[in-house]
Amino acid sequence: MKTILLLVASNIFMTLAWYGHLKFKFLEGKSLAAIILVSWGIAFFEYCLMVPANRAGYFNGGFSGYQLKILQECITLGVFVVFAWLVLKERLAWNYAVSFSLILLAVYFATAFKPGGTPP
Repeated sequence: MKTILLLVASNIFMTLAWYGHLKFKFLEGKSLAAIILVSWGIAFFEYCLMVPANRAGYFNGGFSGYQLKILQECITLGVFVVFAWLVLKERLAWNYAVSFSLILLAVYFATAFKPGGTPP
């Protein structure tokens, strides 16, 4: 659970760093260099959470590197869906929902079976 919570928190910062500048009023009219520096500043906190999340998941949580990456991608999309809805004011179209569902299916396949094991 610690790994998942850290991944969610880190992805909130990542989403703000990558997409927040599209709506941040204080960045309007600023140079691209200034926007990049602000994004890097926000991304610093993402790294401060992502690194411990991956270490905890890998060394104490029983996740493989592959599982951590697939979980992270799924969490990234979940956080982005909320961000796009609340901040960007974009709705979730059916094709995006289907795509997201397929990634959730990938999480299931990545975590439900032991490497080299057989399906239940």
